[in-house]
Amino acid sequence: MLSITTKSPYAVRALTELGRSAQSGPVPIAELARRREIPVQFLEQLFSVLRRAGVLRSFRGAKGGYAFARDPATITVLEVVELLDGRLDAGASGVFEDAASAAREVLRGVTLAELIEREERDAATAMYYI
Repeated sequence: MLSITTKSPYAVRALTELGRSAQSGPVPIAELARRREIPVQFLEQLFSVLRRAGVLRSFRGAKGGYAFARDPATITVLEVVELLDGRLDAGASGVFEDAASAAREVLRGVTLAELIEREERDAATAMYYI
């Protein structure tokens, strides 16, 4: 059936923030959670799944945190959604199977790199000076 829980939107928001913040190295999960207003414990669970799947790498120590294990341009929103929420069209039939297929195509067509770029562009155009 077509089911996207709060896991996927939270993870995509945090991953977008990670992409915007990661130039100086790994980013602490608490910092990502604070910036995107996501409960830290919930984000830890999501990032644990993404780390085991090879999307993220974790680093321990004083300068520890998370970084992408792969280029964000190779990670689609669909991949994140299906890692966290399962296959979108599992058990769907008829019109619901068609809807799930359409959703899969839209999510497959967007990478994390595109979301990061879109957010940076939107932030730049929102700035104005007096």
